[in-house]
Amino acid sequence: MQITGSSLFVKALQKEQVDVLFAYPGGQAIHLFDALYGARDIQVILPRHEQGLIHAADGYARATGKVGVCLVTSGPGATNLVTGIATAGYDSVPLVCFTGQVPTSLLGDKAFQEVDIVSMTKRICKWSVCVKRREELAAVIQKAFHIAKAGKPGVVVVDLPKDIQQALGSDRYPAYAEIQKANTTASPRQVETALEKLYTAKKPLFLLGGGVNIARANLEMERLTEKIRVPVVTTIMGKGAIPTDHPLYIGNIGIHGSFAANTAISNCDVLFSIGTRFNDRITGKAGTFAKHTAIIHADIAPSAISRNVMVDIAIAADAKDVICALLDRAKPLHTEKWRKQIASWEQCHPLDAQLESAQVIPQNIIRAINRLFDEAIIVADVGQNQLWTTQFLAINKHKRLFTSGGFGTMGYGLPAAIGAKLGCPDKTVIAICGDGGMQMNIQELATAVVYELPVIICIMNNGYLGNVRQWQEIFFGRRYASTCLRWRKSCPPACQAPHGSCPGYTPDFIKLAESYGAAGIRVDRAEDIQPALCAAKAWQKGPIVIEFIIPCEENVYPIVAPGKPLGAMIL
Repeated sequence: MQITGSSLFVKALQKEQVDVLFAYPGGQAIHLFDALYGARDIQVILPRHEQGLIHAADGYARATGKVGVCLVTSGPGATNLVTGIATAGYDSVPLVCFTGQVPTSLLGDKAFQEVDIVSMTKRICKWSVCVKRREELAAVIQKAFHIAKAGKPGVVVVDLPKDIQQALGSDRYPAYAEIQKANTTASPRQVETALEKLYTAKKPLFLLGGGVNIARANLEMERLTEKIRVPVVTTIMGKGAIPTDHPLYIGNIGIHGSFAANTAISNCDVLFSIGTRFNDRITGKAGTFAKHTAIIHADIAPSAISRNVMVDIAIAADAKDVICALLDRAKPLHTEKWRKQIASWEQCHPLDAQLESAQVIPQNIIRAINRLFDEAIIVADVGQNQLWTTQFLAINKHKRLFTSGGFGTMGYGLPAAIGAKLGCPDKTVIAICGDGGMQMNIQELATAVVYELPVIICIMNNGYLGNVRQWQEIFFGRRYASTCLRWRKSCPPACQAPHGSCPGYTPDFIKLAESYGAAGIRVDRAEDIQPALCAAKAWQKGPIVIEFIIPCEENVYPIVAPGKPLGAMIL
């Protein structure tokens, strides 16, 4: 039977069991949208901007474990996906992004809204392809879904010229992909070598990255930790690899890591890392990270091993496969003395010191979330709000944290939370944002309203681009250049601190939320934190915004200065 490329596109989505499609129409994708009209079993979500759209698909993919799927038009529709492609790519999130394109006869002629999106994205995704022959369409789409989720997950871009969408061809969609699967199994010899090295350690340490969460190996990792009695530190993306209240869990490492975790990294004698790239936010000054330590590195991507930090033993395999292999063979280690040493560092400089304050401070906001929500998906935006969340949020098998870790994309939080709620409608979803990041995709409040999604949106408003302002305070003599969000043209040319005569904040988040049709609560007293969150928990009519007015110069500590080793923490 002969059908159009657009009809085959819809059939392909159905065969790949796509139930939610995040899509924004346009001239070069109009035939695809026409074919989707009335399509069974596919819910088409219309966000308010393509960047919000791809972040929503990202949140959906992280929440469900499925491939997130996008559809946009050519030109600006396609280029508006680029930030989201990089965001998902850095964090290994499986997405397939379809972009409309001008007819093949116009490619390269600078036609209206033509852009070579394949060339633009090939360095930030797993595969990018333009379909130039109708008979290749089915195989390309099937390959796209396979590549997105195979091995180390990632993003695939499929560019669909308008004439390919209209062309008639076979209705056949292959029953299975005849594509060779990559081997992600850990070699028994590699595992034995790693264990032999681990057994020689007096001060062993596990460093767990996002790869453990992506592999959904959390339960196995917790069992391994308990069996072998080795303490655990995590990257921001690895937080939740084991429950944060586990007695063997120390905390996050890196430039905002806890004192105990960073000190443990600097003093361990064998470091077993699983599923992390050792980027600069983790290691501090190059060449000083775990300098006198034997490092074992397991990662699904061989190219990530010894790229940033030279390691002694490499295991190129899937995190879950490695952890299960270790669990089968491992025996307990005597780490009591080492764990007591770590506990003394935790007592010396505790991250979660109880702070009494009449002001609304971030630690107490996060602690209230911990108390009130037993099950939830928490999506953090980027900035100080993200760092406080990753420091203080309690995570276990009932609570999960998503954030833009590798690319650090402001504006990620709200749309990703919307995508997570669409993927897991029975879960409580909380977005934690700063006032700056919230405004980058604030238009997606409309999406949450029209789809009647009861997402709880917590805005930590300090009136600044807080993370940069903190650096300016500590390292640049409080020269707050372009970071004050209350600034007016009439303000003094140089301002080093907020004061009573500062202008009011723009916008009024509560009035803006209400104008969209969402509910809004402002909190400026500590005693109102918990009641506001309780009210939000009970509100099920749609999104609710809680604006927490936090101190203007509240900082995230510890912090490691640029170019300094992890041991040089400012406390």
